[in-house]
Amino acid sequence: MITLDDVTLTFPDGASRVTAIDRVSLTGRAGILTGITGPSGSGKSSLLAVAATLIRPDSGRVTIGDVDATSLSRDDATALRRERIGIVFQQSNLLPSLTAREQLQVMAELGGHGAGHRRRAVRSRVDELLDAVGLADHAGKRPAQLSGGQRQRVAIARALVHEPQVLLVDEPTSALDQERGAEIMDLIARLTHERDAATLLVTHDLVHEGLLDELVTVVDGRIVAGAPAMGAVAPAELSVARAVRGAMSVEVSEAVPTTGA
Repeated sequence: MITLDDVTLTFPDGASRVTAIDRVSLTGRAGILTGITGPSGSGKSSLLAVAATLIRPDSGRVTIGDVDATSLSRDDATALRRERIGIVFQQSNLLPSLTAREQLQVMAELGGHGAGHRRRAVRSRVDELLDAVGLADHAGKRPAQLSGGQRQRVAIARALVHEPQVLLVDEPTSALDQERGAEIMDLIARLTHERDAATLLVTHDLVHEGLLDELVTVVDGRIVAGAPAMGAVAPAELSVARAVRGAMSVEVSEAVPTTGA
């Protein structure tokens, strides 16, 4: 389970500060797919970044299971994120030189304090996960040899390697056509229920609303009732999205072994 309790997040804006998240409380429960919708710039990416422990809020608390993530040091927060949180971005962010199987295997190197036997156990799950997302026959292919939907499936499997308690998904269908998007949403819903993950999924597309167990709407940094309206992306949201993608890319790249000439 993940709980955000009275969370506020602000960013500097000249001599003042802009509020990205305004006293938001939200709970994601195990086995439940919670959709987060709202206009562009409303605070959805900021909310996901705080939930992922990538940004510390100004106030409030984020609890993952029984751990208060807002009280952790940077290193401890990183360890918590690697072991208990899976993240799926709009783009698959796969490493171009690695096969689908290797994309998952490299996550075993992000075990932080994990012992060797734990990493071996994680690696043993790779083929099972690829089969779960329908890619058992494509395990040896690199990203350039996969379709957009297949790459996103690899990203989902990669996020599940460490059996996270929490799965955070940011606009997983934005780069896909409607048919492929429906397949990805169905996959996320199925895996959420089968693997008992507490899933928070940010989306603009309510075509797939029927697959969501719960739905909340964010407007101007607050959870409100009513349908969202589309708008331009706020600069603060763009900065958060870039920071989140950058932080996770660094963590993944650090796990790739380097070879000498």
